[in-house]
Parts: sequence; structure tokens; C-alpha cells
Amino acid sequence: MVVETVNENLCINKLITSKKEIVMVEGDMIVPDSKPDVLNTICTSGVVCVYKKEILDGKIRIDGNINTYIMYMADNEQDKIRGLSTSLDFSESIQVPGINEEMECQLETKVKSIESKVINGRKIGIKATLEVSYNIYSKEDISIVSDIQNSGDMQMLRDDANVNSLVGNGSTKIYAKDTISVNNVDNIAEILKVDINICDKDVKVSYNKILTKAEAQVKILYLTEDNRINSVSTKIPIVGFIDIQNVNENNICDMNYEIKNMLLKLNAIEEHSMYVEIEVEISASVYEERQITFIQDLYSPSENLEYNKKQITTMVAKRNTSGMIQIREKVEVEGLNNGNILDVEVVPIIENESKFSNKIMYEGAMELRFLISGNEMQADTRIVKIPFDYTIEGVEDGENVNTKTDIEVINQDFIIQEGNLVTSNIDAKMDLQTYKTANMNVMNEIQTNGEREEEDYSILMYIVKKDDTLWNIAKEFGSTVDDIVRANGIEDENLIQPGQKLFIPKYVKTGSVSSYV
Repeated sequence: MVVETVNENLCINKLITSKKEIVMVEGDMIVPDSKPDVLNTICTSGVVCVYKKEILDGKIRIDGNINTYIMYMADNEQDKIRGLSTSLDFSESIQVPGINEEMECQLETKVKSIESKVINGRKIGIKATLEVSYNIYSKEDISIVSDIQNSGDMQMLRDDANVNSLVGNGSTKIYAKDTISVNNVDNIAEILKVDINICDKDVKVSYNKILTKAEAQVKILYLTEDNRINSVSTKIPIVGFIDIQNVNENNICDMNYEIKNMLLKLNAIEEHSMYVEIEVEISASVYEERQITFIQDLYSPSENLEYNKKQITTMVAKRNTSGMIQIREKVEVEGLNNGNILDVEVVPIIENESKFSNKIMYEGAMELRFLISGNEMQADTRIVKIPFDYTIEGVEDGENVNTKTDIEVINQDFIIQEGNLVTSNIDAKMDLQTYKTANMNVMNEIQTNGEREEEDYSILMYIVKKDDTLWNIAKEFGSTVDDIVRANGIEDENLIQPGQKLFIPKYVKTGSVSSYV
């Protein structure tokens, strides 16, 4: 006979795997006839766009391109510094055993390094290293038995847990567009370098809707027709809505931002300006914290019970925290010699993460990629690292938490001092996602299957073994924890010792009243 149960529904977003992979992208570029020969390259930059991603059985497939910009020394007398641009396409399959198309993928792709090499005066080889970080989640709806109606003499081992249940997933695509104006005296000849970063991320949650706000920080280095190098930067708003049923302001949101496509071109209609368009996909996973009561185990002293029992792994104690890293330090930039700083790219690097009971400590470095110029039309690159230590306090059970860390440079300022010294002022925001996993034994499809076989005793003595609990002993002999506690005068049912002698009374059911003999 099927037993009537009271159930709670829980949606588990189980992390299947979290990894970082290195993907190499290589290609050649032919210098257009309108450009002079290449003597040597000065710096190469790239903006990666992933316009398609797929989860297939056992692998992730990503397709995209790297919008590549090469700054080079021309092999002639007239033009010293020139610029080239190209699109480097890639298609990559990453093998991930055990995944399938029903799963969700959070993907982040960064240009770890990109360099170019002169093959001959009209041909350049490009080699880019991409760091692909991915989290694969499996979503499963679970029905958990929290109570039994008309339970009679059934003995239930209950437990309570605070779990993070998935409310829902959603995504939206936003097109961020702007016309970027430069100084009226600057007639733009060529684009030399482009950096695009998604920053100033903010999320507002209301009922059934997520408002996401961010900015695309665009920095462009360009060459004028009279052979001057200048730069312009701007922030383009990225604002959109994601509709997810049943979300509210008390939920926790995990957001992911991905550049899918970009377009940058000189404006033919409006002089002294450039048009930029960026397609951004924003995805959200929303969690609620719920306190649930569930039955770990049960039995009946008088009847045989049959049920399905399984162990599930769920997310608990999920928290999002943030902090600021501030760097105020003088660094030596070799070869600067009172020259100019054309551009500085700041790349945060986490080198080590140490977890303790109540805190997480980070060791890392800010990698400063200087592009410098002398008095003549010359340019060169220098890399300087500034180490940093950062600690996040107040992390509960920090040794056992899972972490996802992101560092975003908020402000940067560099002041040239005498000689090769540069004062570096950097503010960076560290966002930390933490959560733990918990294993829960749950059951369903409970039914009775006849009376339990009578044991031929009224009371017996049992010697406690290692790892015994009163629950397991009572279940084995068809007694109850309460009856064993009363028969032995036990003050704390959780404190029994190996070798301890216990009297095990036989459970007797008389109508709705239970007793022991």
C-alpha cells in the first residue's frame, strides 16, 4: 500500500565541472597594398568575441573571432608607425567527459596573450592564447519527503537544512552603440590599439524581472594623418531586462557577461569620430535560500516498508561579497627616460588562493603593460608587475567553500616622475562568489508491504559497536530510540560509547498507543 507523504520540491543546480582551458589560435595576415612594408611589430592587441557556444555530448563547441590590431614600424623613410587590423577566426571543441546538451554552461573567454611575428615585409604571423573558463551545471527537479500523513508507528529520522534552490535561468542580448568623438584637430588615419572591458556591473531584482546595468569601457589608440599618436576613451551604457518567473529582491543572482560581436569603423559622415557597436549577451542564474525539513531514514517496528532512497548533492550557504584592492606604488619602466606613456593595460593575475576557517587569502599581481614613446616617432612595450596581497574576512567554514573570483579594474592613473619612475594608482574591485555543497539522503515512493516478522524476545542486551547510533540499533531490532533511552536511563541519545551495554526492549503496538516490554 502506498503511503501518503508531504513533499517539498527543490530545483538543484549541481556544478558538474569547473575548469580553465588554454586554446591556441594562429593565423597569417597579408599586409594590404595601401600599407608600407613591415619592419617590426611594436604591440598586438585583440578583443575576443564568442558568437556561438554549444554543449554537446562530451564536449563544448565554441566559435568566435579575435578582432586583432597590430601596431608596427614601417620599413620606409616617411611613415614610422602604422597600424593594421584583421579578424582571426577560431572554432574549438573542448572535451568534457560526462556532459550533455541538457546542461547549462557559463563561459568566459579572455585573451591571455597575443603576439605577432614578421614573416616577411608583406606577411605577419599571429599567435593568440585564449583562457577559456567554464562552469557546467546540471539542473534537476527533486521531490523531497518532509512528512508522512497518518504515520502510525513509523519512526522517522528527520533533518533540517538551509539550501539554495534554483529559481530560474535567463538571458538577453544587448547592443551597446555610440559615436566616439575625438579632438577636432585630429584627422584619424589608422586605429592602432583597441581595448574593450565590461565594467561597473550592477543588478537590481524585482518581482519576475532582473534589471542589469553595466558599461562597456572602450579605449582606442589612433594615428592621425600628421603622424601623431593620440587616444580616446569612453564608457557605453549596457542596460537590459531579463524575465525570470518568481524572482524577487531577496534572491541571489549570478551574472555572466559575454561579448559576442563588435564593430568599429571610422565615421565617414561625421568627421573626427568613430562608430562602435558591441553585442553583449548577459545571462543570469537566480537562487533562493530555503529551509527544508526532510526524512533521512524511516522504518516501522510493526510493518515492512519499501521505498526508494537516493543521495543528492545540493548547493548551500551561497554568498556574493566584494572588496577593493588599492595600489599606490612607484615602479621603474626601463627605457622611459622622460618619454611619453601612450597606453597602459592593467591585467590582474591571481597567483595563489589560500582558504582558512574564517578567511580567504589571495596572492597576485597587477601586470602593467606599458606602451611608451620617445621624442622621435618611436614606440616600444614594457611589462612591469606589482605584487599584491588581499584577504577577505568573515568567510564561514572557509576551508570547505567553493569560490569563483573576478577582479575588475575600476580606476587607473599613471604619473611620470624623474627618469624611469612612474607613480601607479590602481583601484580594482574583487567580486567573490562562495558556496558549499552538501550531501542529503532523500526518499520517495514509500509503501507498506505486510507485517514485520515477530522477534522471539521481550528484551535483550546489546553491546555497542564502533559507529553505532541509537537510530540504527532501534531500526535493526524493531524497537524505538525513545524506548531504548527510557529503558537505559540515557540522558543524551547522541552519546553512546563502544562497549556500552544496552537493554533493547521489544516494541509493542496496542491501538494508537505504543509501549515496550
